[in-house]
Amino acid sequence: MTVISGSPGWYLRRLSRMGPREVGGRVGDAVRRRRWRSARPNCPSVTGARFTAVLPAGTIAAIPPDAAKRLIAEADRLMYGHAEFFGVVRDDLDDPDWWCDPKTGRRAPWGYAFDVPYRNEDAVGDIKQIWELSRHQYLTVLAAAYAITGNERYAERVAEHLRSWWKANPPLRGVHWISGIELGIRLLSWVWIRRLLDGWPDAAELFEGNPVALNQIWHHQRWLAAFPSRGSSANNHVIAEAGGQLAAACAFGWFPSSARWRAGALRSLERHLRGNTFGSGLNRELATEYHGLVLELGLAAVAEADAAGVPVPASIRLVLLRMTDALAAIVDNRLRPPRQGDADDGHGLVVDGAGTDRWASLLATGDAVFGRLDWWPAVTGTDVRTPLLAALIRPYPKNATAPAVIRPASRPAHFADAGMTVLRGPEEIWCRCDGGPHGFLSIAAHAHADALSVEVRHDGVDVLADPGTFCYHGQPEWRQYFRSTLGHNTLQLDGSDQSVSGGPFLWTRHARSRVLATDTSGASDGGTARWCAEHDGYQRSVHRRRVELTAGSRELRVVDEVRGPRRDVRLAFHLGPSIAADLVGNRAVLTWTRDGEDRSAVLDLPGQLSWRAHRGETDPPLGWYSAGFGRKEPATTLVGTGTGTGTGTGTGTGTGTGTGTGTGFADGAEGFTTVLRFRG
Repeated sequence: MTVISGSPGWYLRRLSRMGPREVGGRVGDAVRRRRWRSARPNCPSVTGARFTAVLPAGTIAAIPPDAAKRLIAEADRLMYGHAEFFGVVRDDLDDPDWWCDPKTGRRAPWGYAFDVPYRNEDAVGDIKQIWELSRHQYLTVLAAAYAITGNERYAERVAEHLRSWWKANPPLRGVHWISGIELGIRLLSWVWIRRLLDGWPDAAELFEGNPVALNQIWHHQRWLAAFPSRGSSANNHVIAEAGGQLAAACAFGWFPSSARWRAGALRSLERHLRGNTFGSGLNRELATEYHGLVLELGLAAVAEADAAGVPVPASIRLVLLRMTDALAAIVDNRLRPPRQGDADDGHGLVVDGAGTDRWASLLATGDAVFGRLDWWPAVTGTDVRTPLLAALIRPYPKNATAPAVIRPASRPAHFADAGMTVLRGPEEIWCRCDGGPHGFLSIAAHAHADALSVEVRHDGVDVLADPGTFCYHGQPEWRQYFRSTLGHNTLQLDGSDQSVSGGPFLWTRHARSRVLATDTSGASDGGTARWCAEHDGYQRSVHRRRVELTAGSRELRVVDEVRGPRRDVRLAFHLGPSIAADLVGNRAVLTWTRDGEDRSAVLDLPGQLSWRAHRGETDPPLGWYSAGFGRKEPATTLVGTGTGTGTGTGTGTGTGTGTGTGTGFADGAEGFTTVLRFRG
């Protein structure tokens, strides 16, 4: 079923996921929007404003030469007008049209911001394409190139584009005044642009000496104070809003309301950073790229507070520390984290060139700010962002008078609250098992219907892959596929998703999963690591799955059980884009190349099912892999069809929180066994 976001039915479903407090807050927002249509105050007069949040002496000199080289190469491409956003190549960045979507050629309509139908691609174009450029993160790259080289042509281009944007986007007019996450990230970009241009003679005239700039900065903060994401929408958006507001109120603290905005943003950041993060340190949206986005935003916000001498609650630093340790724990041997949930290539702060590893950069910053633990993976890459942030962030206290913080003594493999388990074997075999909540808050906006899915890599290569996200708006059949149950390495019954979608960012019924048993230590000594979980998403039936990774035989065994009435079964295994598959009957021989070396594996599939390979199909979509937002490529998906049932009652033991012993399987229930053997 295709659900149109913004239709009357969608509004009713969306309303059903809100509580009374959220409904009241949204009613107040609606009243305020009507009042703001005609009441647009001017920025209060500012005199004697000075920018003091500069980088400490020697910071730029500490940037590694190879990272600086990548950055300057990226800046030069931008100077020639070249860039790529979400798979669309642009050559117009020397003089961009801020309202044009280069993918569809459509131009967003002019008018009062809250009247713009931004969800309607036919009227507006692809809103992500329009918004991305106006986050001004490409301008932070140009500003960083100026800071490193002193070449004023970079600074002049930044100033030219900022003046163009400010003129084309007056407060509350047009598509760039709709979404708080866009305003928050844009403010953060402006703070860093001003900082990185500090040595340029015209920097003060561009910002604090410019009434147009002051008016924009003031209106951005006024907007964020008035329309925070609330209730069921208080996910990564509210972190960006609070982080951008805090950064601007610290670095641009020139207005009568700056102290109030700063205090409110700090309270919001502290509350929502805790609310968005499990105690284990993983992000509650269970979408890995948003873990990275929230961590970047949190670190950047703390950097501004520390630079301004604003006390930061210890709880904020503790959450960021736990997030960093959790990231270090879940990456594979090539520092790639899981591909779980939605991913839209969103970043909090961009000052690096192409080829810089995002996750290595975050771990490097974590090492500089918090200190690495002995079990952390080695980070060999370099980046620009780490020395910049580390120069501003106060080092995490490590002395005896600091509050006691217990960090993991060894590498965690099971995150009970998030339901994520990572099984590791020899030869860099990495397997993520998903037995966690469906998503975050009542709408679970960035969740996928992926309960009990597995993701398997060999030396960083996707073998059994999570296909990714591809799109959000405008292509409902693709949005539906990439977040469907069939679009993941798990089992589907009767052609239905485990959870029920009410729109592209709305789930009206959530599958409930529970982990029955885990033993992650076995594979490390040549034995077997195990995981078992189940979910109730199919209501009359229960899907239970056991995964075993045996080190000695380099074998991964997946056993699926269906308990309940006989149902039509589809079991899918999505191969990574570099994997070639030769399927004969129920056996597939998999081959690929890594670093010039041929690799292979054998996948023995359940014989009770009829197996077929799918690749690059469009009606309906099946057999695709999305390496990044807006990009997709054909990849092989193996789908087995048949029927399955089971009777019996469970005999395994387990707490439901991720610990226990035994298989957790039902006596007499039918099982579908899949075995993946990596060849030597």
